[in-house]
Amino acid sequence: MGLTGDDQKVSTQPCAVPRGKALLVDEYPEDLQFYSTILEAYGYQVRRCSSYHEGVHCLGDEVFDFVIVSQGTPNFEGSWVLMRATEVNPRLPVLVVARCLDMDCYLKAMQLGALDDVGDRPPVRKTFAGQSGVA
Repeated sequence: MGLTGDDQKVSTQPCAVPRGKALLVDEYPEDLQFYSTILEAYGYQVRRCSSYHEGVHCLGDEVFDFVIVSQGTPNFEGSWVLMRATEVNPRLPVLVVARCLDMDCYLKAMQLGALDDVGDRPPVRKTFAGQSGVA
């Protein structure tokens, strides 16, 4: 599900107020770019991981303010990152992003301590000056 036109424009200008550090885990490069561009525009420092294995290891090596992880397939590969995050810090907010909505995955995410489990990336309605597109 791609975005077109003005929905893709996000500022590359740094936010004046640092907001914290996020771990972003997704095996789709275009989604990593999409989410990290938005988070960075709002002042977050983002550690991108393009595999669940890498995300699990980052949680042992670095401290994060929150985690955003892709669910993966209906097999819920993102649960490895979610389980590691709650093991490292039970109070660490984790948001699971789902490409395929699956009630079993949703319930598992909630049981494992996810903050929420949301459907595929929402359209960006605000247009920020400075960049022609995200993808």
